[in-house]
Amino acid sequence: MANLSKRSIMRSVGLGLITGAADDDCSAIGTYAQAGAQLGYAALWTAPVTLPMMVAVVYLSGKLGLVTGQGLFSVLRNQAPRALVYLILIGVLIGNIIEAGADIGGMAAGLGLLIHLPGWTLVMSISALALVFQIWGTYSFIRNVLRVLALSLLAYVGSALLAHPSLPQVVRGTFVPSIHFDRDTLAILVAIIGTSLSAYLYTWQSNEEVEEKVEAGKTTAVTRRGATTAELRSSLWDVLFGMLFSNAVMYFIILSTAATLFIRGHHQIASATEAAEALRPLAGKAASLLFALGFVVVGFLAVPVMTTGAAYDLCQIMGWKNGLSYKPRQAKKFYGAIALFTLVAMAINFAGINPMRALVFAGIVQGFSTPPLMLLIMILTNRPAIMGDRVNGPVVNALGWVTTAVIFSASIALVISLFKH
Repeated sequence: MANLSKRSIMRSVGLGLITGAADDDCSAIGTYAQAGAQLGYAALWTAPVTLPMMVAVVYLSGKLGLVTGQGLFSVLRNQAPRALVYLILIGVLIGNIIEAGADIGGMAAGLGLLIHLPGWTLVMSISALALVFQIWGTYSFIRNVLRVLALSLLAYVGSALLAHPSLPQVVRGTFVPSIHFDRDTLAILVAIIGTSLSAYLYTWQSNEEVEEKVEAGKTTAVTRRGATTAELRSSLWDVLFGMLFSNAVMYFIILSTAATLFIRGHHQIASATEAAEALRPLAGKAASLLFALGFVVVGFLAVPVMTTGAAYDLCQIMGWKNGLSYKPRQAKKFYGAIALFTLVAMAINFAGINPMRALVFAGIVQGFSTPPLMLLIMILTNRPAIMGDRVNGPVVNALGWVTTAVIFSASIALVISLFKH
């Protein structure tokens, strides 16, 4: 700890916190709440099990950005089979846009519990605010606002404690994994893996590592290339802090719904908003409001991460200028993509799609697009031609390959389950 510089400490409440909080968006909250309602305390073990995997995937993607000085899809465009990269890109774009749309709808529904306005008004207002924020905010302003919004997720700790969970069942559910190989359980587990290891985390972390270098004055790919041991250590602490924060929030969301909805036989919810409403008579008004506050505020963080992240990915594959360090007139296609993806996400809310189905579907799509992406990241971060002397060490490699195997296994298990039924 003595070797940590002031910059390392500041980063630990910076990029990693934003990435981790974005992982707990309305989509994730809906998925975790459904896991708690459907599986009860038996779903708690998924949080500590997914934590090291979250650290591995985000650190490796950030490391790739640090060392190469390029965003993830820029590296993939030059180093991976083009057809495979396009397939991954399509899956990532679909997942990001659906989740952004579900988040906008979730935020509107949550605000509707507090503000009595028509739903369509709230959806359009939220989308317009998110768009203005992304297009006219500077990178440093966007980063600092997102950092503050991330702290709203602490509301879920209070919500879970107000639910008065059973301590013996909490301990058992946390440390004794329980898996049933039926289709519904596997679908939830794959959705949890897909949501907690969403592809937008990879791309966002790698791109923001590049943005940090640009802000420091390294405006060309040549000057951005390379990373010192101190920079990599700083990035690791950053990711550890952010993923621990994200994982703790996931744990307390599952705990709050397991201690209330599952215990009372309420095993199905249609949205995060419904979970908040269901908590009111079971855990009290305070727990309900804290639950709603968490997903409303974090939505304002997650939507820009997803739509801007999708714009990064598309522009990097197409070879277009991209980055929040540019003004809109300097990177018209990048900002045009942000606008397009935000509008499509908004339009999803007027298509009559069931919110919970959209949330779980988005998580499953991410679950299927993530395995090949993780495989490519593992291959690329082990190539000396790309990483120089910064290739993965044995510990990181072991954790990375285990994570890749788990992600593939979860997706294969779901496919088998679907064919059996």
